[in-house]
Amino acid sequence: MNIKGHFETITRHKLLVMKYCFECGLYQQGLTHDLSKYSPTEFIPGCIYYQGDHSPNEAERAARGYSSAWLHHKGRNKHHLEYWIDYTTNKSGLGGMKMPLRYVCEMVCDRVAASQIYLGDKYTDASPWQYYEKSRDHYLLHPETRALLEKLLLMVRDLGQERTFAYIRFLLGCEDND
Repeated sequence: MNIKGHFETITRHKLLVMKYCFECGLYQQGLTHDLSKYSPTEFIPGCIYYQGDHSPNEAERAARGYSSAWLHHKGRNKHHLEYWIDYTTNKSGLGGMKMPLRYVCEMVCDRVAASQIYLGDKYTDASPWQYYEKSRDHYLLHPETRALLEKLLLMVRDLGQERTFAYIRFLLGCEDND
């Protein structure tokens, strides 16, 4: 069990996402990002399964067959695509619902920060895209949400996070004026 390591990792991540959300104009989301990670339901398994270079949820899932921390987390944080999975209206089963713009943008900030925290000096602007690309085929995402998420992650890869976050500020500014 690594209480100090887990606390420092989730706090560094939270502060980095907050910084990026602020750069994008997402002030409330920056302040409230991932607060559930400090709840006992998520914090205790995080300490027990702490890895340091990737999510403890993966280790908990390997040990228990599921991650209680992740099940709790995804249901309380709208920037996770899994929060938006529901039964489709056309009775075809489960599908991804369209995510509001601000949560897709927070997800991009989250993915950039997580890649930076876990990869350290090995991080490049391609890292968030590469991580997404490994799992994209099994994600249940609304087509418009998928298109926007991929566009933004590719922008980070090809143009850098500074230009991407400026574009996100522009997108969010257009949304506010509709």
